[in-house]
Amino acid sequence: MIDQRVFKFPGVKPAAAVMAVLTVIQAIMIILQAQYLSMAIVHLWKQQPIGIIVAPLAVFAVAFLGRHLLTILKDWLLYPFVEKTTKTLRKQFMAKLFDLGPSVVAEKGTGNVVTMGLEGIDKIQTYLMMIIGKVLDLSITPWLILIYIAIIQWKEALFLLAIYPLIIFFMIILGLAAQAKADKQYAGYQRLSNHFVDTLRGLPTLKQLGLNETYADNVYHVSEDYRKKTMATLTIAMTSTFALDFFTTLSIAIIAVFLGFGLMNSTIQLLPALVILTLAPDYFAPIRNFANDYHATLNGKNALTAVLDVLQRQTPSDRELLSDRNPVWQDDDALKFDHVNVGYSADDTTLQDISFDVHGFQKVGIIGASGSGKSTLINTLGGFLSPQAGDINVRGTQVPHLDQKAWQRSFFYIPQAPYLFHASLRDNLAFYSPDANDAAVNAAAAKAGLTDWIASLPDGLNTPIGEGARGVSGGQAQRIALARAFLDDSRRILLFDEPTAHLDIETEVELKQTMLPVFDHHLVFFATHRLHWMNEMDYILVMDHGKIVEQGTPAELQQRDGAYVRLRSEMEGATVK
Repeated sequence: MIDQRVFKFPGVKPAAAVMAVLTVIQAIMIILQAQYLSMAIVHLWKQQPIGIIVAPLAVFAVAFLGRHLLTILKDWLLYPFVEKTTKTLRKQFMAKLFDLGPSVVAEKGTGNVVTMGLEGIDKIQTYLMMIIGKVLDLSITPWLILIYIAIIQWKEALFLLAIYPLIIFFMIILGLAAQAKADKQYAGYQRLSNHFVDTLRGLPTLKQLGLNETYADNVYHVSEDYRKKTMATLTIAMTSTFALDFFTTLSIAIIAVFLGFGLMNSTIQLLPALVILTLAPDYFAPIRNFANDYHATLNGKNALTAVLDVLQRQTPSDRELLSDRNPVWQDDDALKFDHVNVGYSADDTTLQDISFDVHGFQKVGIIGASGSGKSTLINTLGGFLSPQAGDINVRGTQVPHLDQKAWQRSFFYIPQAPYLFHASLRDNLAFYSPDANDAAVNAAAAKAGLTDWIASLPDGLNTPIGEGARGVSGGQAQRIALARAFLDDSRRILLFDEPTAHLDIETEVELKQTMLPVFDHHLVFFATHRLHWMNEMDYILVMDHGKIVEQGTPAELQQRDGAYVRLRSEMEGATVK
């Protein structure tokens, strides 16, 4: 039930030690309250004066209050450790995602990764709060109570000891069933998250194609499947709780019968009998509490396992093979791929036998149908994916991957939808150059064609944009990304991944006039399916099903009358239709 990796978290052992000491004190309080409550009842039964009853009741009240205050104290002392651990996990998880790149998202799905980073961490917090306290309570309290009962009456203690493994046995059987159901439920939740996020992201396209109602039904069926899995899991959990309550109640009833016969036969006095009968429910209470929260801890355990599995993935090593003494890309520098294979997982190869050789400030177009591998190649060039095989040579240095620190400081990555942070426009423009002055920021914005738009904003460069702030159109977002490139002249490599895919043709034509000047004195990799961009390229890579099927200058490819010409004809025909 408890993931052994929990004990490797920093600070868990001191926190567990403090919790164990408090649990021992709490168990003593439970015994004291049972002892003195029984004494008060016996005094009342014997019709003793009220003055004799006050002292036992006072001790009982103190023990009762101390017991429950210790529960609050344990949660209060444990919470800082749990909060710190979950915050650290969230930071490590986000940092790991940046290190691993898009391979994790491609493998697990966008919705699943988002769920792990947000709700998953919250479930882990609940899991840690429950599991540490309840496991310690389960490991300490029943056995101290059992020892005290054995001192009073060993036969009843022996019966309680014998019945405990039987309860544990049934709990394990039902727990395994609940675990299997919870695993299916969590997998269904991941599937639902992926479907929901992917549908939201593609909603404009689905609506244009008239498929929005079809995918709405798809989301409904996935959510209905998740609901059924949840109800099946809850059914097992409720059955487990019922079975546990039944056996513990039956055990307490049997103890009461034994004690009744003992009182009738005068083999036990009323006081010890009442003490044993009062302690019997508390003997079973830790395991009942554990079972009641079993489903919640299962969800947390699944989330913790998923997060830790991501954190334990190997990240690329040898990240400093390239010299950073002069990170600026020069006219005589070269990049060469030689029979490179790339995949998003060890069992999958998306790019096969990729070979090309580019020099200096070439403008390289990457063209192909959807799913041909253009974005995967851009991700490999950005160092987000590591090759499974093949050689990469940068400036005469052989590297196993492009997740090199010097390489990372030499390029801009401009995707279909550049990310805008919830910050001021100035902070977004100066993302790569946070120390740039206002004059430089304004000059870069002017080159990107943002001057008129900035002038129309209420606070100019200080206007908040991004999520929850002022909305920005797709064209304006691309201009902000271009301004970032204009602002930092030390980054001479540009990676474009379908930057105009979501723009209308008028906006694209207008934006093109702004983009072309930034190509000068840069090595450009431009992945697109818009044919007119190929006229601006010096060299073209034609991709199909993860392979480069043709490459060369536009004139050379046109003369060959091969894959490039056929692709142009197909795309132009589709455009005409």
